[in-house]
Amino acid sequence: MTYVIHGATGAQGAPVVSALAAAGKSVTALTRTADAAVDGAQRVVAVGYGSTAELTEAYRGADGVFVHLPVVSEEDRMTYARNIVAAVRAARPARVVFSTSGAPIDPETGGAAAVLADGLAGSGVSHAVIAPTFYLENLLMPYVLDAVRERGVLPYPIRVDFPASWASHLDIADAVAALFDRPDITGVISVGQYPAITGPDLAEVFGAHFGKDVVFEQITPEQFRSSVAPLLGEGPAVDVAGFYAAMSTLPHRSITPADSAQKLLGITPRTTGQWLTDIGL
Repeated sequence: MTYVIHGATGAQGAPVVSALAAAGKSVTALTRTADAAVDGAQRVVAVGYGSTAELTEAYRGADGVFVHLPVVSEEDRMTYARNIVAAVRAARPARVVFSTSGAPIDPETGGAAAVLADGLAGSGVSHAVIAPTFYLENLLMPYVLDAVRERGVLPYPIRVDFPASWASHLDIADAVAALFDRPDITGVISVGQYPAITGPDLAEVFGAHFGKDVVFEQITPEQFRSSVAPLLGEGPAVDVAGFYAAMSTLPHRSITPADSAQKLLGITPRTTGQWLTDIGL
């Protein structure tokens, strides 16, 4: 049995490779370069999202494919989403698991994640969509973590009273591995902490972990854009800022228990404190 993992050296893909390897599954790692070192993978293949032919060849005969869209311009993400759907329809892998990475998938909202989710739903291929809200790993960005360590402040572009169901990449990997073993579960599976927590809740846990007082600081999406642009590039940073600006109009980003990993898969995502310990911070 072979499982094909996109972004196998990246933040989301690498933990999935590790989880599948630990379960004794054969992994084909898709990377930018064929000479990349991927622990746990039996095979490494250089495949670009921009080539439907390459994607089709990579997916053909696979027992499972894990896919997520990279942080690039929305125009490129749209192209990649359409190419992935075309490749899935042509190659017909046994199962596809797609992580939205927090992007909306409501067809009325539009966007690349929505196009990909809709395309998978119409492909006739067994699939599941993992829908996280915010990633705990976002709090490891230098702009955030340095502020925690140096000033006792946790800055993030959400309201002080905004509850969200945070999840880690490790939680996503757990859900992906479980969904490959559960083809009976289809549709959208929400992954995240429940009940949802606020920014001050996060700051309190960071303070306890580091043994110091930490307070939450609400910053603007524009401030966040300027902090992440050196890491992501200006175009993607603008898209990220737009995402957080849209979030500011919502009352919360909490998962619903009915379609949660807790209910459907019996998997409880890590608390913020457990995550901090698990990553050895």
